[in-house]
Amino acid sequence: MPKIIAILNGKGGVGKTTTAVNLAANFAKKKKVILVDADIQGSASWWCGRNQQGMGFDLSQETDPKLLGNLGKITGYDLVVVDTPPALRSEALAAVVAIADYLVLPTPPAAMDLAVLVETVKAAIIPVGTSHRVLLTKVDTRSMGEALEAKNTLMGLGIPTFNTFIRAYKAHERAALEGIAITQWRGGNAREADLDYRRVADELQREWRK
Repeated sequence: MPKIIAILNGKGGVGKTTTAVNLAANFAKKKKVILVDADIQGSASWWCGRNQQGMGFDLSQETDPKLLGNLGKITGYDLVVVDTPPALRSEALAAVVAIADYLVLPTPPAAMDLAVLVETVKAAIIPVGTSHRVLLTKVDTRSMGEALEAKNTLMGLGIPTFNTFIRAYKAHERAALEGIAITQWRGGNAREADLDYRRVADELQREWRK
C-alpha cells in the first residue's frame, strides 16, 4: 500500500502547489510517485503539463470525492502526493484527509496567514487525528526572525512544525513558469531553493521511521 501525503491549507496563495510539486519531485528520485491534483483550479496539472520531459513522477487530475477516498487502494506506487483544494468545507478535501497518512500544511509566517492555518488545523485535522506538520513557506531571508517567531507560536499552541523553512526565492516562480520542478532548475538560487525541499523530504522520512 502506498503512503499518502496531502498538502493542504484553507487559504490560497500559500505555496501549496509549489510544495506538492517539489516534494513529489524530490521523493521521485528514489520512489515511484504519483501526484494527484485534487484542486479544481488545476494549478499542478497546468504546471506539469507544460513539461514534455516529465519531472520523474506521474500525474493524475481527480476531484471526485468518492474516487479520492479510494487512493489508498492504488497500486504500483510507493507514494501518493495530493494537492488539495483551498476550501475547508470541500468534500474532496475531507475525503483526502480521512485516508491520508500524513498532512503537510504550508503557510507564510505572516500573522493573518497563521490565523487561517490554526483554523484549518482545528476544523479539518484535529477531529480526524491525522499526523501533520506545518511548513513555513515564502520566508523572507532578510527577516528570518519572523519565521522563528511563527514557529514558536505554533509550537506553543501544540501544532507541530517542520524545522526547515522554505525561503522565498524567485527561482520557485521561474521554475513553475518554465514547467519544471525546483530539482530541475538551473538558474539563480537553484541550490538553495532545492535544498529547502530536500530537507523537508528528509524530515518526513525521519518522521516515518519513528
